[in-house]
Amino acid sequence: MLDNTAIIRELTVFLSRVLQCISKTWWQDMVLTVLNPRQKDNILKSKDTTLDNLDLAALLRIFDQNWFRISAHMNYESEQRHYLKEMISIRNRWAHRSSNPVSDDDLYRDLDTTQRFLKMIDADSKLIDDIQQRKQEVIKGSAQESFQSADKEPSEGFHQGQIVRLKSSPEKHYAVVSILSSEPENRIDVFGEGGPQSFYESQLEAISQRVLHYMTLDEFNAAISSLQIRQPNHSTLYSLNSARIDFIPYQFRPVLKFIRSDRPRLLIADSVGVGKTIEAGLILKELQARRELKSVLIICPRPLVAEKKWLTEMKRFDEIFRQLDGKQLRLCIDECDLEGEWPQEYRRSIIPYSLFDETLLHGENKRGKKRLGLLDLDPPPHFDLIIVDEAHHIRNTTTYANHIVSYLCNNADAVVFLTATPVQTKSEDLFVLLNTLRPDLIIDRNSYQTMMEPNQFITRAVKCIRQNKTGWQERATEALVQIVTTEWGRLIAQNNPLYKSVLEGLNEYPMTNEQRVRLISQVEDLHTLSGVINRTRRRDIGNLVIRKPETVMVSFTLEQALIHDEMLNIQRRILEQTSGNVSINFLMSTIRRQAASCIFGLLPLLKDILNRRLDEALWDDLFDFVPDVEAIHSIKADVNALLDLASQVSGNDPKLDALLGVLNEKQSLSNSKVMVFSSFIHTLNYLHKHLLSAGIRVGFIYGDVDDEDRLDLRRRFQLPKEETDSLDVMLFSEVGCEGLDYQFCDTMVNYDLPWNPMRIEQRIGRIDRKGQMSEKVLIYNMVTEGTIDKDIYDRCFERIGIFEHSIGDSEEILGELAIKIKNIAENLNLTDEERKLKLQQLADNQVRKIQEEEKLEQQQYELFGIEVPTKQTEKEIMSASSYWLSPRMLEHLIESYLNQRLSTEQKYILGDKDPRTLRLSQEARSLILTDLKSLKLNPNTTVRAWEKWLKEANPHLSITFNTEYASEDTKVILINAMHPLVKQAAHHIDSIEFAYTELQVTDADIPSGDYDFVIYRWETRGIRNDLSLMPICSDPRVGSHLINLIERATDSQIDSEPKLNHWDHLESRHYELWREEKHKHIDRTKELAEYKKQSLKTSHQAVVASITDRMEQVSDEKILRMYRAQLASLEAAFARNIQDLDIAVEKADIVTTPVMYGIIRVTKEVL
Repeated sequence: MLDNTAIIRELTVFLSRVLQCISKTWWQDMVLTVLNPRQKDNILKSKDTTLDNLDLAALLRIFDQNWFRISAHMNYESEQRHYLKEMISIRNRWAHRSSNPVSDDDLYRDLDTTQRFLKMIDADSKLIDDIQQRKQEVIKGSAQESFQSADKEPSEGFHQGQIVRLKSSPEKHYAVVSILSSEPENRIDVFGEGGPQSFYESQLEAISQRVLHYMTLDEFNAAISSLQIRQPNHSTLYSLNSARIDFIPYQFRPVLKFIRSDRPRLLIADSVGVGKTIEAGLILKELQARRELKSVLIICPRPLVAEKKWLTEMKRFDEIFRQLDGKQLRLCIDECDLEGEWPQEYRRSIIPYSLFDETLLHGENKRGKKRLGLLDLDPPPHFDLIIVDEAHHIRNTTTYANHIVSYLCNNADAVVFLTATPVQTKSEDLFVLLNTLRPDLIIDRNSYQTMMEPNQFITRAVKCIRQNKTGWQERATEALVQIVTTEWGRLIAQNNPLYKSVLEGLNEYPMTNEQRVRLISQVEDLHTLSGVINRTRRRDIGNLVIRKPETVMVSFTLEQALIHDEMLNIQRRILEQTSGNVSINFLMSTIRRQAASCIFGLLPLLKDILNRRLDEALWDDLFDFVPDVEAIHSIKADVNALLDLASQVSGNDPKLDALLGVLNEKQSLSNSKVMVFSSFIHTLNYLHKHLLSAGIRVGFIYGDVDDEDRLDLRRRFQLPKEETDSLDVMLFSEVGCEGLDYQFCDTMVNYDLPWNPMRIEQRIGRIDRKGQMSEKVLIYNMVTEGTIDKDIYDRCFERIGIFEHSIGDSEEILGELAIKIKNIAENLNLTDEERKLKLQQLADNQVRKIQEEEKLEQQQYELFGIEVPTKQTEKEIMSASSYWLSPRMLEHLIESYLNQRLSTEQKYILGDKDPRTLRLSQEARSLILTDLKSLKLNPNTTVRAWEKWLKEANPHLSITFNTEYASEDTKVILINAMHPLVKQAAHHIDSIEFAYTELQVTDADIPSGDYDFVIYRWETRGIRNDLSLMPICSDPRVGSHLINLIERATDSQIDSEPKLNHWDHLESRHYELWREEKHKHIDRTKELAEYKKQSLKTSHQAVVASITDRMEQVSDEKILRMYRAQLASLEAAFARNIQDLDIAVEKADIVTTPVMYGIIRVTKEVL
């Protein structure tokens, strides 16, 4: 690669100078003691005491072994050691290089590292400049060494620079570098396929002069479709038309955000019922179009496994998953230990949180035999994609769910978190989720808070722009300028090219409504978490159904009221005696809420408390607090007193009677289904018993229900009322229904109300969601007079409007509200009037924030000329769609492939209506099977099914390109951009060099005439490489509408066949556009690189500081060694990331290639 002599000379000079400055005994201490035995033996034999005769390996070893002393002397940064380590690797790699050619990317990186290393040792500037020149040659594709010899005589058949091809493989093209005259046949040195090669003259043939090849419109479209499938780009959606689902534009927003993110990790925090499962499936298909997805893991709550929700949903994407039980998961761990990877048959797996325990993570010793845990696996299990549903389950960092999800995600390529409630009660919940998802970005709580500081100013600016009041541009600018007063703003935001662009945009006068709407989106993108979170709110897409709430107010009987009041007196006495012990306070609140829910549940609850048992639904509902049940010893006598009270309750129950009234009324309707919720297992047990006695067909689902029973109960609940096995009413605990969909039911009863409003929203979200069959849903809220629940309901929940419309868009406000409600409710020092007043004030203050948010959104919709978010989303999605990936174009691609491959012109896809029929003979299927095997695709479900049919005797296959039809007919094969038949077609149909097409179209707006066009492929190189198609036309009016015109065009025959130079006049237009865009691209790349460098530096310093702090707190040498290794790894990664950015800036370019020439004849539309 390079002249090692020059590098050795410079390094010898450097080390000789520096080592002598560091130590007088440098030769003994810093040279002889660090050389390996062979190196040391050689130097002792030579009796030399200088570095002059040492090779590069020895010099680099001396530098590396003395790094800390040399770096201290030279004031090197710690990350600079990365370049020394890389130089050692480069020297070893090139010293033992095989005959295989080196890729341009590897060669460029080696040159770049060498250049940085030489700058570090203050090497001769001419040598550094020579390497810079070599780097530029690599970019231009001419850096590989040539082997022309001065005494070689040229061959008569070939000449230097000529393009030739291999006779045995005509698709392989080479450039002639030199000709070696020899007998009996000349040898030709050529360059191609990434490096120099050599052939005998008879093996090669010259490529004939460039000739234009005519393509029909169908062939032209097939070639472009093929190009887009083989070379996916970041600006085009491939998941459109990929699944058996309805097209809903907003569900593609997270897909776009995911593929454009700097790292494939996203938290989808859409409101309940918006369709997060579908969005995760679309991300899966989008990734599948761009790379092989060998392994996908889905983690979700056990109820979703029991009801096979993910199993069913993934079938809509033609993905077959396996639900793992404990035994199968153990098998996977054992196989992973033996084979080093997750077993093939479980590469698509669904695992419930309930399997995440200490044994799974750490393993165990059972009967003297070690059972491995995840942490014992080396290498750890790797997944291409992990989907974590109901991700709020990991918000408690002390749980095994958190630890195991973190471990698995750390070893995954792509991760998607799904939760409608990222903030349950406090912003800490969001930090935990983001820290688990992006630990490289959300490092610790301090950096999280620092990162969040600018968002208040961004939100203020967005409000100013949306309100569109006089002076809004000045106020928005003022708000955005405030960003740089924060630490994050000073370090990161002010270097962000988007931030600068937005400020410039705000200074444009006058501004149209369209510009202002676009500005809103740009300012929102400045949000420090915009690249990590996708948030689609219910109010962004409109109400799915109408919510109709009904309050059912009931009263205690006189006897029940006396018991309730005496219970409060005992509660006050207990809390006074225990000085507000947290566990006791929790228990007392639980008792009080149970009494408000169902006073007949008090007796079993108190017995559970005395027996130190607590229901799983209770503490999960109340802010993740697990009480210390041992504390009941101090209050045992008082609990027994309550027990005596509870045992005196008679059978009359007005609340139960009211529920029966609601249920009986519902039974007279065609849809008799009702969901009844309670936070208390004893309430549910009580209701189950009495509803059965009343002759109501009722089921009961809670956290501990067996999976098979749960599935059967859901099946029966979904049956029509006429079926004898049908259930009309289903009782649910909070945990029992999480994440499940019951759109067939349109009525629910809150038998009691959680104090956390987000829990209420989650309950309602089971029926108020996409797919609800009724126009409205009925929500009955049962509230008992004289209880704290009544005050909370009247003073807070009704005023919020939670029962009328979704307020799940304001989690942080509701999280604060939940904590304040809890504090007021548990404060027994307040009188009834004081409590009501505080709840009223809480509603007036906190809830106003929600109302203001909603009002602001409504104003946005009503402002002049502003499109609603749905329209904006549709426009964004359509701009990311490609005509050449549409169902119609995929069909043309397949037909072209089959006609070419089978050498017959006929229709292979039969029928005009769905389902269509693909008809292939046995011989044809054998040829297509050969092509399939040559692609070596990952054997997923679709590939296996396609291969199976090709091997079978049946010549007919039922297919469709229509996702709407496929959603109704699950047996038909859906053909999309990811299907193996389409991939085969794309790899067979290559773009023909110098191909042209002739088209005609009628149009009322464009003057009649013939218009020349060329479609170029633009390969953008830089921080993120991308591909795009750029049409250039002889008339800009045609060029801006060319794709639309091609969609409507037909084949034409222009008067005379054109020559290749016919389109030369477009090259100057293309050049001007290319030059302008290239300069812009280079400038953007430089700005973005600086922004990313600063961001990397800030994050890196925070991580290093965190590890350094931990090191200061330990003395164990093993732990310190581990921390030092972490720091060394971090420094190397940081230096490499910075180097990657520098290389991206140096290589920033737009490489263009013409892929199609054409002439389009436009005629006036006949009216």
